[in-house]
Amino acid sequence: MADTVDHASVVHARERIDGLIRRTPTFRATVPTAHGDVPVIFKLEFLQYGGSFKVRGSLNAMLHAEEEGQLADAGVVIASGGNAAIGAAWASRLRGVRCTVVVPNTAPDIKIEKLRALGADVRTVGDHYAEAAAYAAELAESSNALALHAYDLPDIVAGAGTIALEIQDDVPEPVTYVVAVGGGGLLSGIVAGSRDDDAIIGVEPRGAATLHTAVAARRPVDIDIDSIAGDSLGATQIGSIAWATVSGRPVDSLVVDDSALLDARTLLWEEFRIVVEHGTAAALAAILTGELVPPSDRPLCVVLCGANTALTSY
Repeated sequence: MADTVDHASVVHARERIDGLIRRTPTFRATVPTAHGDVPVIFKLEFLQYGGSFKVRGSLNAMLHAEEEGQLADAGVVIASGGNAAIGAAWASRLRGVRCTVVVPNTAPDIKIEKLRALGADVRTVGDHYAEAAAYAAELAESSNALALHAYDLPDIVAGAGTIALEIQDDVPEPVTYVVAVGGGGLLSGIVAGSRDDDAIIGVEPRGAATLHTAVAARRPVDIDIDSIAGDSLGATQIGSIAWATVSGRPVDSLVVDDSALLDARTLLWEEFRIVVEHGTAAALAAILTGELVPPSDRPLCVVLCGANTALTSY
């Protein structure tokens, strides 16, 4: 059985990282849709160190390893073409720890430049994430470095779940979380950190729908990525922790077309001057298209989880 993350683990993660990360705000707004204006609560997590939620999990994993005396001089190793690597590099800089990042050749230049600026040792291996991940695993074992994972590690998931605790501080009533899904680390963290009377909806691009495909097949399956959001939601299979999580609690799964991602990004910019990644826009896109029908008994809370994108992509 896959590792799972409980609410207590999320609370412990919050205690570890408290004061070391940014406490990102929530923002109440109304968005226009084809079915009328819809009130939403945005969680502005793209304001986090590194431009996404990922630093929360990496920092939690490193601090936990320090507590156990398992963080060696070799530091940490992670395979990622994007935000998870930036989060790990930020966490490493905060703690004064070495960080080695293994990326595939397809990693966006803007993210590689950011990694090097943060002091990470960036190594390029293979054309696909799986090749980079295999090299990173070998490197971590041979160097005794702490192996981090983009989304499928309990400490990573628990760190992501601290977002839900912050939202609960701001919004005392039950909410419906709307979360973009890649490998599922953020989704499963939100589930673990949420209250029993909260609802959770995962949204994916049609061309990168790891969760939706797994739900249909009743098991995780490999998919081919064919979406403009592949740089941030590029996992080819839902993570084992995420799958164990959604199997134990009702989580709705929705998909949207790439055109809806573009529309959602444009709306965020034109209405609020908010710039996000294509993948982040998936959560809002489901509302704008009407695929997600707002419930009458609780507000929608849209997690805007990342903004590592180039302004020229608009």
